[in-house]
Amino acid sequence: MATPGIPGFPEFVAVGMVDDVAVCYYDSNTQRIAPMQRWMEDNLDQQYWEEETKLARTAKQALKADIEILKLRFNQTDGAHVFQRMYGCHYDDGKDTSGSEQYGYEGADFISLDLANMRWVASVPQAVPTKHKWDRLDSQVQGRKAYFSQDCTDWLKKYVQYGSSCLGRKVPPDVSVFLSCSYSSPVVCHATGFYPDGVMIT
Repeated sequence: MATPGIPGFPEFVAVGMVDDVAVCYYDSNTQRIAPMQRWMEDNLDQQYWEEETKLARTAKQALKADIEILKLRFNQTDGAHVFQRMYGCHYDDGKDTSGSEQYGYEGADFISLDLANMRWVASVPQAVPTKHKWDRLDSQVQGRKAYFSQDCTDWLKKYVQYGSSCLGRKVPPDVSVFLSCSYSSPVVCHATGFYPDGVMIT
């Protein structure tokens, strides 16, 4: 969420990700969420996209109100300001599930949800009032926990199934080896372009 101030730049942007692949996109200029992968478009009906559009519009309004509060707390005036929310769930072969939710302001951590202890953790003093307010909303924290452990994970499994050919691909690294003039110096190995993330090079 960014406050207005840059002509043509959307005030609000949302991107859905599965692993490191962008699967859907919404911004306040288009005011519609759209698939970014063919496999999302092929497997999800119009009702899904309409519901996701409604959720994105609701999130925009909530974050817009929040950013006005934060401008006061940080003693800021008009201009471009950025408030970010990142949340998601994770599962390991269907056994262990977990979720995370965190907010950032002006590129720095602001507040995050500690699901294990069912409380919010303020990263900066200006987030403490938000922490106290949100900690009192016990049903909201319980709702987030239920969402991450059930709904979010169920959808994630569907997305992974829909995009298995894309998400399951394996791309070997491009490797370059650099030698120095001295035989006693170490060899430097540079690997790029591999997928998925994480590769063992020996």
